Amino acid sequence: MKNDMLLIELTNKIDDCIEEELADLLVQVVEGGASIGFLPPLSHREAQDYWAAVLHPDVRLWIAVLNGRIAGTVQLHLCGKPNGNHRAEIAKLMTSPQHRRSGVGRALMHTAEEAAAIDGRTLLVLDTREGDPSNLLYRSIGYQVAGTIPSFARSANGSLDATVLYYKLLEANV
Repeated sequence: MKNDMLLIELTNKIDDCIEEELADLLVQVVEGGASIGFLPPLSHREAQDYWAAVLHPDVRLWIAVLNGRIAGTVQLHLCGKPNGNHRAEIAKLMTSPQHRRSGVGRALMHTAEEAAAIDGRTLLVLDTREGDPSNLLYRSIGYQVAGTIPSFARSANGSLDATVLYYKLLEANV
């Protein structure tokens, strides 16, 4: 992890300045081909609307800040169902193109995992498009492949791509 990186959890309402930066980041990664639920072209307004509505009691959100700018973000979606209060989902891991492969994603994942364990979550799940570089990160930090679902998500070119489901068992810090 870079020494000058700050990892900040956002709670309640995202302030306008941060929302602007997050919207810029979302547009950049979608334009760059990331499979995170959106297709290009993604308007800045749509991205802002997403961030304005993202925080809920069951969603935790962190940003990585480098040199005063947002370099990445990740979410932890807590399962609130009685039979699932031991698990959570990692969602929307994004790293700005200029900070990829510099430890930002790894640091964000570590932060989300640590928070999940402190919250008593012992199972994390996530999915990502088959073949994306993120698969290498997830495997390198101990996520196991649970399976692949064909034709799961549409890509910008109209093709239907497979997604890989991952899981990781954690020790709860209770």
